[in-house]
Amino acid sequence: MQLSVPTLIVADVYVMSLVALLMFLAWRSGRREPTLGYLFLSLALGVVATVLGALRNMGIDWVPIVLGNSLLVLALAFNWTAMRVFAGRPPHWRGIVGAPLVWAGLCLFPAFFAADALRLRIATMSVFTVVYIGLAMAELWRSRQVIQVSLRPALALMAVHIAVYTLRIPLDHGQPFEVSGEFDFFALVIFETMLYAVGIAFVTLAMVRERAELEYRQASLSDPLTGIGNRRAFVEHGERLLLRCRDAGQQVTLLLCDLDQFKRLNDTLGHKAGDHALISFGQVMKSRMRRQDVFGRIGGEEFACLLADADARVAQDVAERIRSEFANLPFSPSGVLSVSIGMSDTARVDYNLDRLMGEADRALYEAKAAGRNCVRVAG
Repeated sequence: MQLSVPTLIVADVYVMSLVALLMFLAWRSGRREPTLGYLFLSLALGVVATVLGALRNMGIDWVPIVLGNSLLVLALAFNWTAMRVFAGRPPHWRGIVGAPLVWAGLCLFPAFFAADALRLRIATMSVFTVVYIGLAMAELWRSRQVIQVSLRPALALMAVHIAVYTLRIPLDHGQPFEVSGEFDFFALVIFETMLYAVGIAFVTLAMVRERAELEYRQASLSDPLTGIGNRRAFVEHGERLLLRCRDAGQQVTLLLCDLDQFKRLNDTLGHKAGDHALISFGQVMKSRMRRQDVFGRIGGEEFACLLADADARVAQDVAERIRSEFANLPFSPSGVLSVSIGMSDTARVDYNLDRLMGEADRALYEAKAAGRNCVRVAG
């Protein structure tokens, strides 16, 4: 099959222009996500570079060879930067401008700029492409645990792009506009690059959207003051924990914690001090929880935690440590910082969160009646 290079170039410019416009509109209409902004720059520069690259054999070879290819390398650098920013790292500006300057510097040498050095330039451009796309893949891979979105489509697209440009080094004979009956590898490069541009644009949009949805969900399950789970998160994760422990035959203990004299603390020292007390208690609780435990702020000055595979003795020891550490925090001269804790466990009320909460609430009431700053177990 013979692919028409001029036709492919026109189609490439048209498609990439539309995709670049899509990226620009997506960037403008949303939260000004920098990933989309850098990808727009990559696609827009790719369009300009393709147009300039088509101006060969017109007596202005410095335009396609120097300017066009320098912009093409810069487009590759911004593709890498888009993935780098998406992974949570800042742009590496020396890495962005370095390669285009290297290309422009190489063009100062006649052995590189001459007409018979086309294959050398093709190999050099292919190396730049492989390196920058490889760097983009590395940015996503090294941050895959942090990103927490599906990366396989993006990595697959980049792997194919690298493979094509790696094969281009030995297979592209450096005659992109020659009319012959032989298969033109340059035509395949144009076609695959167009598909890559479209694919990486839509895959990146999907990744940005998926991450935004995860952030919104996490925000809906997180207490904005203390940074730990809110009541909704505690109930969702707590019910799943109870089901797992029931199936495994493990006992679960609930600690229901309520900061003592919290209203008086706000009235005497101000709401800023009250917020500090809530944050401090959240940190104390978090430091005492294991990975398998579930805890959160369930309302006002009230916190709860479910201790997985913990009997009453172990749970009471944890509760006493939480109470003691919180009471001993260097907070204020007034000495009003304390917490009362009520306990209940699945050995008494089965694996039902509502019943556990009810029993623990009665135990918490007993702790308050006993003078506060103590732990009581549901009887």
